[in-house]
Amino acid sequence: MTQNGVMCRSIKTLRPPYAEAVTDADIRAAALQYVRKISGFRAPAGHNADAFGRAVDEIAAATATLLDQLEVRSAGRSAG
Repeated sequence: MTQNGVMCRSIKTLRPPYAEAVTDADIRAAALQYVRKISGFRAPAGHNADAFGRAVDEIAAATATLLDQLEVRSAGRSAG
């Protein structure tokens, strides 16, 4: 997402209690936004498309692993 040509900096939180049902699409969207932000490209040129796509895939996989491994404690306690 862009606003006045500037990329949005926020990626939504994907863990409970902020998000109860997280889909693969949610994870991929966050990974895509991250790669766009750090690369500075909304869409890569053809010669960078493979690297861009691999980065999104790897970050999405790492994100899914992280979310699967997080232990979220009760709302009354701080998670971290």
